[in-house]
Amino acid sequence: MTIIKYRHYQPRLAPRRTKVEVPGWGGTKEPRQDGAHEQAWHCLPFVEGAQYGIEIFYPHDHEVRVSRRDGRFLFEGDFGPAPSPGMQWPPFRSFGEGFYTYQLLLDLKVPEGYAVRAEPHPRFYLGEADDVPLAVPALLRTSWWPMINFVVFKAPPEGRVHVFRPGEPFMQFCVVPAEPEIVLEPMGVEEAAEREMQSRRIHASRETLGRETRWTSSTHTVFDGTYRRILGAARARDRAAED
Repeated sequence: MTIIKYRHYQPRLAPRRTKVEVPGWGGTKEPRQDGAHEQAWHCLPFVEGAQYGIEIFYPHDHEVRVSRRDGRFLFEGDFGPAPSPGMQWPPFRSFGEGFYTYQLLLDLKVPEGYAVRAEPHPRFYLGEADDVPLAVPALLRTSWWPMINFVVFKAPPEGRVHVFRPGEPFMQFCVVPAEPEIVLEPMGVEEAAEREMQSRRIHASRETLGRETRWTSSTHTVFDGTYRRILGAARARDRAAED
């Protein structure tokens, strides 16, 4: 288990492991059954990807709307007085022509060899209003960097708006290896053939594996639980190996 320690000046930032809220931004409580409308939480790879990070909540009392007009930023909201003397206030500032920043009063300490990577909150990919702030990816090696940092966001196009609402998650951090020691190389003939055979076996057995979980959505898209079943078997195998 990897322990991430934190300190903050605003408890309402409330860092926690990202949760897919249902009902909420993750969709409605529609079961996986014929005629239901497909929801984000129906997709296990999305859920696991979304919940991989640490979500951060907007800690202030009033909504802030970020937009651009005639090439200039507008930060509209009731900021009130600075929470403490010497703090950058308001916490939003333009950052060049196409970006803006938010002063994040949070320090996440990771173990040596790890880093935190700023990312958009997963609800960015689901919101129909297109008003979710778009955090720009950034890697911080916080095992030795204890500074309070600002977060950079991509500016909304003119005519659109980003909305920061009290108590709503607006970005997330993922904890990753500081140095991605990854080498890409093509598979050898035998390994590629083995993977192809695995793929064909799964395809051939899908009728059996997915029979009890197959359903057709309201948009006539066919789903089944083949991936979920194989993932469950892989986890059971790993638990048995640990025991």
